Amino acid sequence: MNLPRTAVALALAATLAHPTSRPASAHSTLAWQERCPDSEFACIRLQVPLDHFGTSPHAAERIEVVFGVLPARDRSKRKGLFVTAVGGPGASGLQAADAYAATFDEAIRDAFDVVFFDQRGIGLSGHLDCAEATATYYQTDGRSRTPQQERALINAARRFVEDCLKSLPPPEVLQFYNTRQAVEDLEAFRRLVGAERIWLYGESYGTQFAQWYAAAHPDRVAGLILDGAVDLTLDGIQFAFDTTRAFNDALVMTLAACDAVPACRRDVGGDAVRAYDRLAGKLDRTPVTFQFPLPDGASVERTLGPSELETAAAGFLYTEGERMLLQRAIASATASDFVPLARLFYAALGIDPATLSPLPSSSDYSDAAYYVFTCNDYRYFDGAADARARAYLQAGDRMERQVPRMQSVFYGDLPCAFWPQQAAPAVYDPRPARQIPTLILGATADPATPVQQGRAIARRLDNARLIITQSGAHVTFNRGNACPDHLVTQFLVAGELPHKAETRCDGAIADDYAPIAPADAQRFADVLEALRSFEVELRHLPEYYYWDGADEQATGCTRGGDARFMPAEAPERATQFTWSACAFSEGFVVSGAGLHDPERDRFTMDVRVSGYRAGALSYVRQGESIRVTGLLDNQRLDLQRG
Repeated sequence: MNLPRTAVALALAATLAHPTSRPASAHSTLAWQERCPDSEFACIRLQVPLDHFGTSPHAAERIEVVFGVLPARDRSKRKGLFVTAVGGPGASGLQAADAYAATFDEAIRDAFDVVFFDQRGIGLSGHLDCAEATATYYQTDGRSRTPQQERALINAARRFVEDCLKSLPPPEVLQFYNTRQAVEDLEAFRRLVGAERIWLYGESYGTQFAQWYAAAHPDRVAGLILDGAVDLTLDGIQFAFDTTRAFNDALVMTLAACDAVPACRRDVGGDAVRAYDRLAGKLDRTPVTFQFPLPDGASVERTLGPSELETAAAGFLYTEGERMLLQRAIASATASDFVPLARLFYAALGIDPATLSPLPSSSDYSDAAYYVFTCNDYRYFDGAADARARAYLQAGDRMERQVPRMQSVFYGDLPCAFWPQQAAPAVYDPRPARQIPTLILGATADPATPVQQGRAIARRLDNARLIITQSGAHVTFNRGNACPDHLVTQFLVAGELPHKAETRCDGAIADDYAPIAPADAQRFADVLEALRSFEVELRHLPEYYYWDGADEQATGCTRGGDARFMPAEAPERATQFTWSACAFSEGFVVSGAGLHDPERDRFTMDVRVSGYRAGALSYVRQGESIRVTGLLDNQRLDLQRG
């Protein structure tokens, strides 16, 4: 329910009453904000030392870190604080907080004060940002097969670091933006609110944060959940090698899943892995030039090469839905339509498809913070910067002999070779956390945190259980799979670890495949099939698929015209569409308006069509049932299917 502002403050006051370890100065260091921005969470702004360990001239400096709290709904069942450390590094916990909390099991919401936070340097806790430098760097050629390519790769990484640092605090300050310092911010929060122990959930990079906290303060952790776990005993190069192999494997699994679906297999020409490899080879020899549609209905010449292909693939291997979009893009590229693949590339980079400029800076993710934390947490070789970079590329040479695809993933952290090194990274010791009750979640198709790393962590702990999802996404809890969700909820609410050392959960590699539109509308059996294909293309545009549902958006249609969408006045959470000469298949041009109501799985259109056929039509799809009525080629039409 929506609590009034005063109710939030009163509930928090009850939550934080009677602390067991609050220092006398707490009220002078704890600032309250009635609500986090656009959120049900109440924000606590905490002043913390820049350097918790007091080993530098900056020991007296303070920074602000923001925590959000959503009180337990049933005070009689309250167990304490359930803290989530989100991924990245660079992602905002507070931006994700409401969406996450809304899908938690009712028992979790009843029993726990839910806590999210923006880690130092991220979001409301001092948004580190160098968007322009990042966008430029991510568009550089990521190949390193020739001496010329290696030099270009090194120069691009060096320029990125130089340009990014211009937008950031000085290196002597940035050195304190590391995970070991950040976990002490959480510890300061725990002390100030008087929680004896916390339940700590980390996802992806958040598992690094959670493990560091548990090792530093094992007596303050009631239970630990590591979802998409990172093995902190690996160095940066070892981790990069593991993830590059995992990305290759996830890509092959995604493409093999395409072959198992007749429509997908047909669209890629019979063998998706072979289709991808042929495409990669073609782009490696000669990048393709094509026309990309703009939101005003015009088009512009664009180029797609091997780096764009791998960037798009890497960005769309994390979840089942994204993998299906990648399958469709590869199928389209096989048919010489490179627009869908370009859309994925632009979405992966976070750049405007029309202008190729960085999308307006937001506080939900920071690539700058990613590099600040990663380059401070890991040491990539020793010596001068150029020597470290050469050593990195030499390690890449060894990797390329073993991993056939997605090799550019390995070089993602190359800028760390040029990052200013102020101090040696802290050394992780897992022994203090060995006895903490721990759940470790993984998925066999996880590209970013390979499942074997979770298994390695489990072997080092005395009280850990594994939950492994077959196929599955990167991060599996609270993603709609009842198997891991139930086990995590039981652990949190009842304190019960699974009896078996490893529990297997069923999962999928990709969402149900949506066939691509044919290049020529004459291939449609009838106008109902053409309108259904038109709807499918609209709903799988990345611009719409990832739309936040807030502001009006416009995009170009693949074969001319434009589509616009905005929040509908009614029903709630529905989308209003308008189209102007929009075409996804040659010879089927649509103008008019429509409404998508996802709550009822209903899509309606009132449109005029032109091209091979002409008329005014009404389209209504409810679930699998479709009806098209109206006038087509001056004849009355009434078609139904499903």
